[in-house]
Amino acid sequence: MADVPDNDILEMTTEIVAAFVGRHPNLRAEEIPELIRSVRATLSEDAAPAPSAEPETPSATKSQINKSITPDSLISFIDGKPYKTLKRHLGRHGHDMASYRAAYGLPSDYPSVSPNYSAARSEMAKSLGLGARGRGGSPAAAGAEASAAKPAGAKSRKKAAPES
Repeated sequence: MADVPDNDILEMTTEIVAAFVGRHPNLRAEEIPELIRSVRATLSEDAAPAPSAEPETPSATKSQINKSITPDSLISFIDGKPYKTLKRHLGRHGHDMASYRAAYGLPSDYPSVSPNYSAARSEMAKSLGLGARGRGGSPAAAGAEASAAKPAGAKSRKKAAPES
């Protein structure tokens, strides 16, 4: 902010310090002059590019990518631990799949779920008859399978009509 006049820096310093003191009423009077000095010094400094908050992460090599995909788990590039699915792990570290792939130079088809876990979930869904309509299965057949899967004494969720 080298091109900002001193009056503007003084006004900005005053506004920032006043807002800070307003939000921190238990601030000691002895601390206020140092606060003013530090705010003014910060505003007066030349605008130099700030160092990156995140260290540069090297892109994963082809062999590292291949080794990170095992049948039962995916090895995280963040901490090196195995996970069946990366979604929750990435969320804890401030990533989603797209940002994780970008940060580590992974291809767009890099999986978010381990192959065996994906196959087990797929098999379970097929055994439950999920998604049968989308693959050309008839809704009646899917409904018949669902009603056959109900226990003998299961009640319907529909409310009975009130008797008059």
